[in-house]
Parts: sequence; structure tokens; C-alpha cells
Amino acid sequence: MKTEYDLSTMKSRKNPYAAKLKKSVTMRLSEDVIGYFKQMADEKGVPYQSLINLYLRDCAAQHRKIDISWKTAP
Repeated sequence: MKTEYDLSTMKSRKNPYAAKLKKSVTMRLSEDVIGYFKQMADEKGVPYQSLINLYLRDCAAQHRKIDISWKTAP
């Protein structure tokens, strides 16, 4: 190996994996929700944050919609 490299002659290129990188976000989740995913993650042997990411990715891929309309009292 050389002791020094001349990087000024290198050509730059875009990172081919940039679209697959994860972005850090802050979310407030209920303790019972976190507990649910932690328990499932322990059973499957994966980190719980990865499991939550996989679940949300599946929801996005399947175009799942949630009904959050609350019924009013008569």
C-alpha cells in the first residue's frame, strides 16, 4: 500500500444506496405499543426498531389506510 494517495484525481459519483438509507426520526409511542413490538422482536430475534420499520414498510407497500373517524355520541 502507498503511504499517501492522491484523491484529487478521483471522480465523484452518487451513492447507489442513498435511496435505501434510513432517516432518524423522533416518535412518541405508547409504552404498550413499544412493549408489544419488543416482545415480538425478542421472539423473532430482531431489533424492535427494525421490526417496527418492517411493519410500517409493509403498510406503505400494501397502501393500508387506517380509519380514525371517531363516532359521536347520539
